[in-house]
Amino acid sequence: MNGMSINITWTRTIALVSTGTMTASAGSARAGTLMAVGSMTCVQIGLALSVPLFAEIGPLGTVWLRLAWAALILLVVVRPRPWRFRRPILLATVALGVVTAGVTMLFMAAIARLPLGTASALEFLGPLGVAVARGRGRRRLLWPGLAAAGVLVLTHPWQGGGSPLGVAFALGAAACWAGYILLTQAVGDEVAGLAGLAVSIPVAALVATPFAGSEIGSTLTPHLLLAGFGLALLLPVIPFGLEMYALRRLTTAAFGTLMCLEPALALLAGFVLLGQVPRPWALAGVALVVAAGLGAERTGARHEGTSAQIGSERVGVPATCD
Repeated sequence: MNGMSINITWTRTIALVSTGTMTASAGSARAGTLMAVGSMTCVQIGLALSVPLFAEIGPLGTVWLRLAWAALILLVVVRPRPWRFRRPILLATVALGVVTAGVTMLFMAAIARLPLGTASALEFLGPLGVAVARGRGRRRLLWPGLAAAGVLVLTHPWQGGGSPLGVAFALGAAACWAGYILLTQAVGDEVAGLAGLAVSIPVAALVATPFAGSEIGSTLTPHLLLAGFGLALLLPVIPFGLEMYALRRLTTAAFGTLMCLEPALALLAGFVLLGQVPRPWALAGVALVVAAGLGAERTGARHEGTSAQIGSERVGVPATCD
């Protein structure tokens, strides 16, 4: 009788622990999803406010100004110590800076040669590729497939032509975006806080400098410098920081699927801020990507222990990518 009581008690204990773990995982996935959505919202606002600067310092000059200010802000506020990083993580952080500069500049070059819808659809092959490659189980294609359909309906890439060079730039941006997702999670797992970001963003600014120098020249004014400071907070400081924290809570597959909510957020921003009323097919596209995002949020929590450095001050725990 006593043995039976012990077994019952033990079974209940296991059930309670399992329930608590599942609840914690669900809460972690929900928090990661909110961070990803917040990041995408900041990106859309930052992009919209960056457009007026294109006429003065060009797209690449605007990118460089944002990255340069972001690098300065993070270096001053975070004060990273890269010499404490293990060599593989330091190399991953430098690579993260390179792909961060690459995804931004290549996309700018693509939209200069392709319709925006075509360039956006091609660029989204990056996070969708990550979602498919890193997904698990028989349903690994379900949410990425819904997201892909939604992005196609939203962007209508088949309506416009474009140069082969523009296609190459967009595909390059897609590859950089995929690398950004994987490297951000790897660096974020090992390096506490935003120290990894405070190293990768200065690298991105250095990489962008030779490409943007001809567009900047002597056109910088105090007004542009002040505008660049504000834009740097919206893009990339706040969104990239949110993405690093989100990837500590979500799998790369779920995060890659959630990134496809960005066109829907752009449509919403256009409706709220610019009075652009969406057409029925656009609403259908939004419904598809929102459904995919909800599915990714429900199934995208990382297992306990995979995010090694949450709340830690140490550097040196082996990184995990999923």
